[in-house]
Amino acid sequence: MARCFAKAENMTHTLTPDEHARRLKDVSANLRFMCERGGPISEICRKLKINRQQFNKYLAGQHLPSQENIRLIANYFGISREVFLAEHDQFCALIEGNFFSAMEELKNARKAMKFLELVTVSSRHAPIDCVGVYDRYQYSSIYSRKILKSSFCIFRNGDFFCHYYIERFPSYDNPRATDYIFKYHGLVFPLAGRMFTIDYESVQKNEMTFGIYSPVQRSSKRFMFGLASGIAATMFRQPYATRVVLHYKRPGLLLRKELEGVTTLEPNDPSIPREASDYLGNGLDMIKPA
Repeated sequence: MARCFAKAENMTHTLTPDEHARRLKDVSANLRFMCERGGPISEICRKLKINRQQFNKYLAGQHLPSQENIRLIANYFGISREVFLAEHDQFCALIEGNFFSAMEELKNARKAMKFLELVTVSSRHAPIDCVGVYDRYQYSSIYSRKILKSSFCIFRNGDFFCHYYIERFPSYDNPRATDYIFKYHGLVFPLAGRMFTIDYESVQKNEMTFGIYSPVQRSSKRFMFGLASGIAATMFRQPYATRVVLHYKRPGLLLRKELEGVTTLEPNDPSIPREASDYLGNGLDMIKPA
């Protein structure tokens, strides 16, 4: 499994012409995306102490920023170097939930600072391997007795470990169509050999969930088995708790092609890993309030 403290992509190697073109395109698009939300460009350049003419070349995809300017730009917008250099589709998936601004507000809240300092210091020394892309399995709270398969990703952002995952629910009338899409963004705290998560749903913006997981390796497969609980702001979606399985797939961020497999499944679907089926069980679909 990828190391939690995976090394940043090495930019010192020579890029091929195709790699260079893709990097120019992604950096330009990512920078424009953030500048649209960051205020006047003249003010951004002043605070970054980057020449406006040079900055315009970054925006236009004519030049790549130096490594020092990448660090300055990423720090200014409150994201990591890895996030800033991500492919634009992946970058948008991370930023659309407005998660980073929420994290900055937390960091600036005095009562939250002691807790955040504790977990970030502990996380720096955590032996647990967690960064990467996972298949996530749980019984659905919306489609009774269906297994919900979602795509889940843990990544490093500065001193924090963060995660996001995406759920899709097919239509009952037309399984090829999608009725609901939910996107969750949150923080990850690797502590004492366990992984704790807290996140919120960024489409309807009315649900918060919590999780605790334990890493397990079964032969060559790597999993995290745990429990998740959530509560929404509407009575339509009651509070719930359920077992959850995270099946590690690879390092990196989510790719668009992986979202094609995000759906609901029958409990006996052969695509579900046996270890996940055994842990989820087949007795009750969810733990719900009476």
